[in-house]
Amino acid sequence: MDDPRDDDQIRVVIADDHAVFRQGTRELLAREADIRVVGEAANGEEAVRVVRERKPDVAILDISMPVLNGIDATRQIKEQCPQTRILILTAYDYDEYVVAMVDAGAAGYILKTANYAEVANAVRSVYEGEAVLDPAVARKVWSHFTARSRGGRTGSRTAEALSERELEVLLHAARGASNKEIALALSVSWRTVQTHLRSIFTKLGVASRTEAVVKGLQEGWLRLEDLS
Repeated sequence: MDDPRDDDQIRVVIADDHAVFRQGTRELLAREADIRVVGEAANGEEAVRVVRERKPDVAILDISMPVLNGIDATRQIKEQCPQTRILILTAYDYDEYVVAMVDAGAAGYILKTANYAEVANAVRSVYEGEAVLDPAVARKVWSHFTARSRGGRTGSRTAEALSERELEVLLHAARGASNKEIALALSVSWRTVQTHLRSIFTKLGVASRTEAVVKGLQEGWLRLEDLS
């Protein structure tokens, strides 16, 4: 059945192998006027198919799923539907899982111990392109990608494509600042910050702050010491 788009709502797909948890998450999100669940999946392979068919704004995935795990499902979704933001909702809080999910293209990572308001706010945040990572965890994630980078600013074509102001915005975003905090620091409006972030995402071929920071660290023109 066709699902006409409502631009006032964030379209969400939920993928989890526990039917009761999927139903509970759906019912919780149904309380939010600006969020609409447009599909569900019981395993990773089905999640990829449903996302490809429904083209949601946000896909909520667990890590441990049958047929195809959340890491591989995330990677395939980002390859096939790069504009869909991935929010990981899982019981696993191991650093290596967080790193693996961010490496695969996830924009956010929260635990199933979160209450419904936290889940709804996380959906909104990743939809807006913001990172949803605990600051302490984020530091470890950025350290991982820095270790894999080429070292130092490389003056790459990608870096040159960003303006000086866009690099400033990305740096503040990498430090965990909100759009309003970035606007205050740069003495511009928050709408101007949003415009800069959209330009950054377009130039880097990403859909979230998390992906943009990873790209910057991998290229070597964002350094871990810059983020402190």
